[in-house]
Formats: sequence, C-alpha cells, structure tokens
Amino acid sequence: MIYRPGFRVCYICGREFGSQSLAIHEPKCLEKWHIENDKLPKHLRRAEPAKPQSLTDGTYDIKAANETAYQSAQAQLLPCENCGRTFLPDRLPHFAAKNKFVPC
Repeated sequence: MIYRPGFRVCYICGREFGSQSLAIHEPKCLEKWHIENDKLPKHLRRAEPAKPQSLTDGTYDIKAANETAYQSAQAQLLPCENCGRTFLPDRLPHFAAKNKFVPC
C-alpha cells in the first residue's frame, strides 16, 4: 500500500497544499481572487467565497474537509450558455472568442 501525505484542498482555487503551506496560501489566494474578480465585467463578478463551516469547526476530518473545499472551489465556476462547460469567469471571454461565439 502506498502512503500519500495528507494534503489539504484550498477552498478558493481547489489546489492541494500541505497543512503548513495552506495557511500561507489561503490569504494570498484570496487576495489574488479579489484582484482578478475586480478586473472582470460587472455581469461576471462573483461574491467573495466564504470558508465552508466544516473547515472552521474544531474537529477535522481531512477527507470531508477536502471534499467540502473542492465543492466550494467548483461552485465558483460559471457555465457557458452555449455548451454548458464550466470555466473560471476570467477565462470565459477567451474561450468564447476562440470558438467564435458570444460569451455567456
């Protein structure tokens, strides 16, 4: 059996980090999220992602917490009206331009 270290998932971007790195990453990731969100057109801007309740409780089940964080990151993706695929809001106009149709 192969042992994999217990990585934790960022609730903002969905990437995996070590337990020490995540505490450093989350504030910077949220700062980056604000910068990118402010650059978007008003109709594509999103509400600030809130840290899920299961990640702020005293008890910590890493599998459940990672699943909750992953779902939180996936909820920030926007579906394309034409094809239904989900994208980060800043990528949607690029995808639309590349495929010659009006973005969502």
